[in-house]
Amino acid sequence: MLVRDAMSTVVLTIGPAHTLRQAAALMSARRVGAAVVLDPDAGGLGILTERDVLNAVGRGLSPDAEPAHAHTTTDVVFAAPSWTLEEAARAMTHGGFRHLIVMDRDEPAGIVSVRDILRCWAPAPQPVPS
Repeated sequence: MLVRDAMSTVVLTIGPAHTLRQAAALMSARRVGAAVVLDPDAGGLGILTERDVLNAVGRGLSPDAEPAHAHTTTDVVFAAPSWTLEEAARAMTHGGFRHLIVMDRDEPAGIVSVRDILRCWAPAPQPVPS
């Protein structure tokens, strides 16, 4: 199975000046665990995850004052839609992260998470008819 078969095509894109609270509210509303941070001034894409927000708040930082760019991972590993799920899982394990931005022709096409991969590898059991 390929990344394109497992990825979520709902890509939340935010700007670097969004606060952590704004980012968290948008992620919650869209029911996603990561946002792509598009910073035209820095010339690239980054990723902000729910764990980044949690770590910042856990350190006592204000979610209303902290900008997303201060907590964005910018040395991102990107996946291709044609990667196998094994390749994606290997990249996540090697890098110690749970989300990969999927790029297609230099554009974000989706995000694949550990949960997406697990859903494909261990689908929910179907109820047994009585």
